[in-house]
Amino acid sequence: MALDPPIFVLGNVRSGTTLIQDSFGLVKGVESWFEPRTIWAYADPGRRHDRFTAEDATPKVKAYIRRRFEKRQKKTGARVMEKTPSNVMRIPYVHAVFPESKFIYVIREPLAHISSAEYRWRNAINFGHLMERFLETPKTQLHHYAKRVVSDHFRRKVLKQKHVSVWGVRYPGIYEDLPNHTTEEIIGKQWAACSKQVAEDLAALPPDMSYQVRYEDFVKDPVTHFRNMMDLNGLELTKDVEDRIARRTDSSRQAKWKRLGDDTIRKILPYVVDEMARHGYEVPEEYREAVS
Repeated sequence: MALDPPIFVLGNVRSGTTLIQDSFGLVKGVESWFEPRTIWAYADPGRRHDRFTAEDATPKVKAYIRRRFEKRQKKTGARVMEKTPSNVMRIPYVHAVFPESKFIYVIREPLAHISSAEYRWRNAINFGHLMERFLETPKTQLHHYAKRVVSDHFRRKVLKQKHVSVWGVRYPGIYEDLPNHTTEEIIGKQWAACSKQVAEDLAALPPDMSYQVRYEDFVKDPVTHFRNMMDLNGLELTKDVEDRIARRTDSSRQAKWKRLGDDTIRKILPYVVDEMARHGYEVPEEYREAVS
């Protein structure tokens, strides 16, 4: 069976990519694969950050990753769609492995993102997902992941720390930043680093290789944006799927990020303000003095 071009949804953690994944889950002939992170890290599983480039995609690495996707497609009989968050740092690498595929990129307003992500830093360990990852990991590389899992479990359950050591996308230098920044500041730096890297990497590809959308715009008009995503990947949006997407999307907006507190928000904003402007996000009026 020839491998159909996989569908790649890019986005930081807690950015709305699951909503896009669920939308593709309604499409006949498309099957989502839950974040096969260890497969993507095959080139260097011990690397302390998630930045991979085309140089990491050696012939051996390309063959391995493509073989795993072929196996997945054969198992399900459907085109593979996936949304591994750390791939926002790996666009040249992913493109080198799958030059036939295109990219959907979703970004979310940073304060909402940080509020949501901070909660996951406190509740990061999902043993069901961990078991899936261990089963799909080459046996010779298991120790790289087991060490992190044991360390984080010990940190939360024995040392009673509020957060795991690192959760989400690991930008280059994140471990060096940890001792000198709050968790919320680290999440802000994650958001900005991902935004900058995606902008740089997608700019190096032809414009017709990607579709970019803000999460807030998607939920306001999910049908139009999802139709564009389908068109990008050579798929047809049926009336049934269109109606179901329109019904299931909640466009209401809640300022849950205010739970972070004024002092924390003022400390976060300097890290994200430049990338906010790139995407058309405005700093809330009551906090503008923090970045003036």
